[in-house]
Amino acid sequence: MPAEQEIERMITEYGDAVLRMCYLYLKDYHLAEDAAQETFIKALKHYDSFHQKSSEKTWLTKIAINCCKNIMRMNWFRLGRWKLEENMQTVVADPIENVLERDSITRAIQSMEVQDREVIILYYYQELSMKEIAQVIGKSENLTIQRVNRARKKLRKILMEAGYGL
Repeated sequence: MPAEQEIERMITEYGDAVLRMCYLYLKDYHLAEDAAQETFIKALKHYDSFHQKSSEKTWLTKIAINCCKNIMRMNWFRLGRWKLEENMQTVVADPIENVLERDSITRAIQSMEVQDREVIILYYYQELSMKEIAQVIGKSENLTIQRVNRARKKLRKILMEAGYGL
C-alpha cells in the first residue's frame, strides 16, 4: 500500500488519540491541532524509515511528543495558558458531573511538570505498556516504571488536594 494510503489509514485510526495527547501535552487546542497535523506530515515524509521495530501507535506517539516539544520551545509559546477544552468535543450523553470531573483531571494533569505529564498521558490516555513508554521516552523499562509510579503518586496527591478522595 502506498505511503499516502497508509498515512490516511493511520489518521483515521490514531488521529483522535494523537490530537488528545497533543492537547494534554500543550494545554492549547489550536497548538495541539498544529502538532497533530505536523505529526502526520512527518510520518508521511519518513514513512519509508518506519521499519516496524515498534507499533505504529508507539511510532506516531514518539513523533507527536517531539512535535509538541518543538512547539513548546518556540518563543511565542506561553506555558501558563489555561484554555480548557473550549473547542474539544464532549460526549453529549455524559452527565455534567462527569464532564466537570474530566475537566478537573485534565487541569491536574496539565499542572504537572512536563516529564510527569508525559508519562501519565502515555500510560492513561495512549494506553501504552511500560515497554512501549520506555521506547517513546528513550529510557530503560525499569526507569520508566519508576517515573510512571512517581507521576501517578503526584497526580493522586494533586487530585486529593483538589477534593477528590482516591
